[in-house]
Amino acid sequence: MPLHSIVYTSGRSARQQSLVTIRTGRNSMDDYRGFPQETTDFLGGLARNNRKEWFEKHRSEYVAFYLESGKAFVEAMGERLQKIAPVVADPRVNGSIFRINRDVRFSEDKTPYKTHLSIVFWAGPSKKEMRSCFYFRLYSDEILLGCGNHRFDNPTLAAFRKAVADPIAGAALERAVSRIEDADLTVDGVGYKRVPRGFDADHPRARFLKHNGLMTGLTLPISEEIHSGELVELLARHWERAAPIHHWLVGI
Repeated sequence: MPLHSIVYTSGRSARQQSLVTIRTGRNSMDDYRGFPQETTDFLGGLARNNRKEWFEKHRSEYVAFYLESGKAFVEAMGERLQKIAPVVADPRVNGSIFRINRDVRFSEDKTPYKTHLSIVFWAGPSKKEMRSCFYFRLYSDEILLGCGNHRFDNPTLAAFRKAVADPIAGAALERAVSRIEDADLTVDGVGYKRVPRGFDADHPRARFLKHNGLMTGLTLPISEEIHSGELVELLARHWERAAPIHHWLVGI
């Protein structure tokens, strides 16, 4: 079926949201053929020539092999991810696809472009920056995968700490983390040296009270699967290993 992107309409809670699909006319997951070689070639060329003049000469490659290939991936992968967790898969720039332009206003590095393709599938209906997500970043020579929430905003941090301290929710977090660590993944997100004020420094889950985010990730080498439809199942297998913390975060 040629529709895979899912966004949420307004409502009172995530479970009460109506799902709306964005019709794009694209093929389904079964017809997906992966990223072409030209995508990683373009990213490698951009890494070596991160200048506006070079980019403009290669804009047609950017459109065909970065944007269009990225959109096709969002639709195919988004469809498959629904079997792991309900996520938003929006095949648009500033939707699931991050802009290639860097924000250089406050950076000493003034190179204008990112040298990777970043894509995110997040738990609606809130803004993607505020929700747990499945994250994909493609470089010319490797893939980075992530799952969780890189950094909590203040309301989410307060909800996270409350859940960590709760006997039932806290125990569920420990089980989720154990499953991930048993799958040879590492849980990250520590942002503080001390347990925050208001919590016992000897709390049995003090480890997590020092977090200001909760995520796991791994790096994969570029392999033949990136250029084939097998990419979807390859990534799904890794994200399934990481999904326990996503499910826990969505529930707090």
